[in-house]
Amino acid sequence: MMDLLDRAAVKEKIDRVMSGIRHKILVLSGKGGVGKSTVAVHLAADLANRGLQVGLLDVDLHGPSLPKMLGLTGRQVTVEEGDILPVAYSPNLKVVSMALVLGDTDTAVIWRGPRKGGAIRQLLSDVRWGSLDFLIVDAPPGTGDEPLSIAKIIPDVRAVVVTTPQEVAVEDVRRSLQFLKKLGLPILGLVENMSGLICPHCGREIDLFKKGGGQALAEEWGVPFLGSVPLEPRLVAEADSGHPFLQGHEESAAGRAFRAIGEAVYRQLAG
Repeated sequence: MMDLLDRAAVKEKIDRVMSGIRHKILVLSGKGGVGKSTVAVHLAADLANRGLQVGLLDVDLHGPSLPKMLGLTGRQVTVEEGDILPVAYSPNLKVVSMALVLGDTDTAVIWRGPRKGGAIRQLLSDVRWGSLDFLIVDAPPGTGDEPLSIAKIIPDVRAVVVTTPQEVAVEDVRRSLQFLKKLGLPILGLVENMSGLICPHCGREIDLFKKGGGQALAEEWGVPFLGSVPLEPRLVAEADSGHPFLQGHEESAAGRAFRAIGEAVYRQLAG
């Protein structure tokens, strides 16, 4: 009976926290290595640059990468009256990640399904976000416990799906789209990352893979195609140094693509 009461109390708290957040977006992918976290970071950064209040939640419990990409490695959340206070990246962008909770990026988190579900519930119930326009949730790749937990706990969450043009990635994304369809989650759209390589010498885009796989998949499933993002060597360097690419590279090919994706999402939900 106590367990049921505890679960009811947690749900009530989650509902109260979520009521202060206008829009919730789950960023997911069918497989790893497609740049899903990169898309999540830059979507959050673009929305924050528009003057909106944005929260970025990393629920990849085994491989949290957002603190590294945002230059927050070594930082740790604080706890006040039982609530977790997010780390402020900027006046408009707050961040919570398991790496910021544990304070140790080298320790492996060896948890199975029930414990992972409990950790996600705690992150959703105990983080004091305050009023937000957007909460961006970065999930690990695949259709496992973490995205399933988010889908069940946050009923009004919407999804952004990330792929690359490679056929193996597109096939995995089909499974992600089927997963979302079964759960009844609205899909804001699909992003094709690494659509080509921007040559660091001449600035031209080199086709690494067969182009158009992501757009064709979006058309096949009848979901919006949010845009293609080319791979730029500077993008990798900036992520490794902890700086979102939108800071100082807004007019690069990748910068323009990220801003267009942010605009497409913003227009769907808040424009």
